Amino acid sequence: MAIPNLDVFQVIADPSRRQILELLTQNSYNINSLSENFDMSRPAVSKHIKILETAGFVNIREIGRERFCELNQNGFDEIRQWINYFDKFWNNKLKNLETLMNKKKRMN
Repeated sequence: MAIPNLDVFQVIADPSRRQILELLTQNSYNINSLSENFDMSRPAVSKHIKILETAGFVNIREIGRERFCELNQNGFDEIRQWINYFDKFWNNKLKNLETLMNKKKRMN
């Protein structure tokens, strides 16, 4: 199955994929177990899992004939880096505001 290259934000933009990620925070699940949580076919859930796996959010572990899905912490790195960039931006803005307020306070 060919999956187009998606950036991480396109991957997590889909509500079903976000729900899958949330479910996987509780436990690892096989695809059948995951499918029971959705009003869609098993193949549709499998397609979402494949996208999450390709993007690095999910690992598939085979135990016998079962395929278990688990979260992959490294898959969240790009999102974490993006958020950290803006955290630094806002922290710098707040630090500059604090400096300005302290300077103004000393002048009074």
